[in-house]
Amino acid sequence: MPTIEECRDALDRFSATLAGAEGDAKSAVALDRSLSCRITDLDVTFVGRLAGGRIQDVVTIPGDPEEKAQIRLSMTGDDLLRMVGGELHFAKAWGSGRVKVQASLRDVLRLRSLL
Repeated sequence: MPTIEECRDALDRFSATLAGAEGDAKSAVALDRSLSCRITDLDVTFVGRLAGGRIQDVVTIPGDPEEKAQIRLSMTGDDLLRMVGGELHFAKAWGSGRVKVQASLRDVLRLRSLL
């Protein structure tokens, strides 16, 4: 099981990837939404903002945050690291229930090009 620091590093790497997005992914990165990523096996949630082509102002909160983000992801730390590392495709993980996404349909459609 990865540590909180390893998961945070994976989110930072994902944010750096977003900054270099092109084509359809570039329009998805243009979103300005609150974002949370719950790591179920560590019982922590990373909360931040998807804005300016990056994930910004990320803080770590134990458990579930009181305020619900506009885009909420939930997965294990291993799955986060595998997705960011390119070993696990987001669509496959989402379809199998390994990754849960709660967002508006419009946001999900725009985000699928990123993940």
